[in-house]
Amino acid sequence: MYERLQFVARRLAGNPMVELCREFGISRKIGYKIFDRCKECVVQGLTDRSRRPYRYAHQLPFQVENYILNIKREHTRWGARKIRERLIRRFSGIKIPAKSTIHAVLDRHGLVERRGRLRRRAQGTALSLGQKPNELWCTDYKGEFLLGNHKYCYPLTVTDHASRYLLTCEALSSTKEHYAFTVFEKLFKERGLPSNIRSDNGVPFASAHALFNLSKLAVWWLRLGIGIERIKPGHPQQNSRHERMHLTLKKEATKPPALNFPQQQARFDDFIEIFNNERPHEALDMKYPAEVYQPSTRTYKGLPDIDYPFHDRIIVVTNCGRICLGHKKTN
Repeated sequence: MYERLQFVARRLAGNPMVELCREFGISRKIGYKIFDRCKECVVQGLTDRSRRPYRYAHQLPFQVENYILNIKREHTRWGARKIRERLIRRFSGIKIPAKSTIHAVLDRHGLVERRGRLRRRAQGTALSLGQKPNELWCTDYKGEFLLGNHKYCYPLTVTDHASRYLLTCEALSSTKEHYAFTVFEKLFKERGLPSNIRSDNGVPFASAHALFNLSKLAVWWLRLGIGIERIKPGHPQQNSRHERMHLTLKKEATKPPALNFPQQQARFDDFIEIFNNERPHEALDMKYPAEVYQPSTRTYKGLPDIDYPFHDRIIVVTNCGRICLGHKKTN
C-alpha cells in the first residue's frame, strides 16, 4: 500500500512511467493499472481487491440448498444419506448433489452435531499398606534406555513393599505381555505368590480398551488369587518406594549402559545382590532388605485345567476375539 502511494505520487509529479516501473520492479501494464485505479477510486483503489470468483460453476442452486436446510430442521436426526434420498424423490429434473455435498451444506450452517471423542480414563484402586513381607509387591518398567548396540532396554522390576527387597530386575527388549508372563512365572516359582501386586495403568499391567481395564496379565494374577492395585494416572508418588529404587538403579547400573542385553543383565544381577545383601536401608533401621524379607508361604502351582460339562462344545477363541463355528467366523 505504501509503495503504491509512492508510485502514484511520483507519477503525478511528472516522473516517466518507464523509469518508475523499472525502479519499482513491475511491468508497465501493472504500473498503468495501479495509476488508473487511483484515478477512479482515489486511495481505495490502491488496496488489495478480493480474489473471490464472481460465480461458481458447480454452485448448488439456492432452492435445493434451502430445501436441504428445511428437511434438516424438520427432522433433526436425519443425516446426509436420508436427505439425499428425499431429494431424489422431490427433484427429478436436476442433478442431485452427493451426500458429501449435503453434509458440507449442513456443516456450513451449523446443523452437524459433532460427537466428542470417547476416552476411557483409567482410575486408581484402593491401596493397601503392605506392612508385612509378601502382602504387597510393586512392579513397573524403569524408563527405557539405549544400549551400546543401539537397541532399547526395558527393565522390568519387582520389589516387596514392606522389606524393600528387590525381587527381580530383567532386561527386556519390549513391554510385550508374553515377556512379562515369563518373568513373573519364574518369580512365582522362586518366591511364591504375594497377596497383592501394585502397578500403574500402562501395558502390560492394564489394557485401556478391555473390560475393567483388565489385561491378560492382570486376569492371570486374579486367577492365581492375587489382588490387583493400581495407582491413579499421573500420581507416581503412590508407588514412591518403587520409584525411589529406580533412581538408585539408574545411577548405579545404567550409566553408562552396557553394550548388549547379556552384559546389561549381568549389571542388574550385581545390583540386586548389593541392594539386597550389602546396602543398608535407612527406612529399615539400617538393616539389609534380605534380613527382613521372607519367601511367601503361598506356593505357585499354576492354573488348573478348566473342566467343561460333557454337553458343552469347546471352541477356541482366536487372538482377534473371534470364534470359528461351522467354517464361519463370528465376532
